[in-house]
Parts: sequence; structure tokens; C-alpha cells
Amino acid sequence: MRLRAWVLAVACVASLPACVPRPVRAPIADLPQGQRAEAEQAQVAREAALAGQARWTLQGRAAISRGDKGGSGRIDWRQEGQSYRLALSAPVTRQSWRLVGDASHARIEGLDGGPREGADASQLLLEATGLEIPVAALASWARGARADEDRFGPARLHFDAERRLARLVQGGWTIDYLAWQGGQGAIPSLPTRLDAARGDARVRLIVDAWNTEGGGPPAQAAADGAEDR
Repeated sequence: MRLRAWVLAVACVASLPACVPRPVRAPIADLPQGQRAEAEQAQVAREAALAGQARWTLQGRAAISRGDKGGSGRIDWRQEGQSYRLALSAPVTRQSWRLVGDASHARIEGLDGGPREGADASQLLLEATGLEIPVAALASWARGARADEDRFGPARLHFDAERRLARLVQGGWTIDYLAWQGGQGAIPSLPTRLDAARGDARVRLIVDAWNTEGGGPPAQAAADGAEDR
């Protein structure tokens, strides 16, 4: 299958940095109680603002791996509430596939032999590729927010010295936030580089541009000074 070919295009994790460089872990600060409380309040306000902006898109680069399997390529993610359309293209193999769905149904297109469908996007991707991609939770994590705790369990938050979210632990995954772009108007600051890991599974993401409904033209990460920390 073409999707399997995309996965096998990169035989080991070591070769992934050509598309998405291996990130540097964000420093975790041991904030005094008062500063931590302020950071937590700011995070709650960010998440409230994000909840009111349920339509968004991102364009960037992704590297996905599990053990000795992996692949990397361009990513285009469009979200509207719980509905999503996620396209991934691999420049090396010139293959591409698309995942569309919502909270109760998912469909992968671009496979030899036709599309595949299932109730859970993460399970569908695992069966098709052998890779773990927490699609539903990642829709929140990618924007620097906790996923639904009723569904994914409680989250632990860690902040850097600037009182900005540096690490989020939820559902067995650890998400490190390595770079951010500043907020713009009603749009809060958004991550431009993150690394999500659970066991030997990893999803690395670099966002080149964010766009939020009603937020004007796409915000270019490089123009906003997003850098590795």
C-alpha cells in the first residue's frame, strides 16, 4: 500500500531530522507558588480563548515514529469543532494520504485498494501504519491546551521561567513545547514546535503557519520570531 510505503520511506528515527530537526527539550522551571498560580490562571484564560475559536488550520512539517518505523513530510491540518481534515505528503516517496473524520468516525484516503474507515482515528492509523498518532488529543495539544480530561484523563502542566507552558503530561503522553509565536488580537499565543512522546512512539511537529477563523491571514511562525529554546 502507498501508505505503508510512506511509513517505510524512513527506516529509522535517526534519519527523520532531514525534515523535522530533533528538538531540544524545553527547560522546566520550579516556579514559586505565586508565579505558578499566575501561570496556571494565564493557561486557563488561553484555553478559554482557544475554545471559542474552534475553526483553525495549520501548515507545517511532521515526523512520526514508533520503534524502528517512521516517516516525515508536510502536514496540512484543518479543524472545525470535532471534525478534521488532515493531509500528509512525503517528499521523498511523493506519496500522500488524507485523514478525515470527527469524534465518532474516521476515514483514510490515498491507499492502494481504496480508503479505510473506522470509529477511532488513532486505532485506524495504528492498524494501517503501525504508528501511534493521538489525533483527537493532538488537536488540543498542538495549540498548547489540555485535551478533554473526561476522555483522556487529568493533565499535569509545567511552565518555563517566562510562565509559559513548557510541558503537558496527559493520557500517558508527554508533550514538550519548544517554541511559540506571540498572540495577535483575540488570538492567544500558539506553539510552533512540539514533541509528543509515549514509550517508543513520537510525534514531532513544526508549524510554519497558523490560521484561526476570524483571525486574519495566516500567522507565519518565522515572521513572529519562533526559535528553538
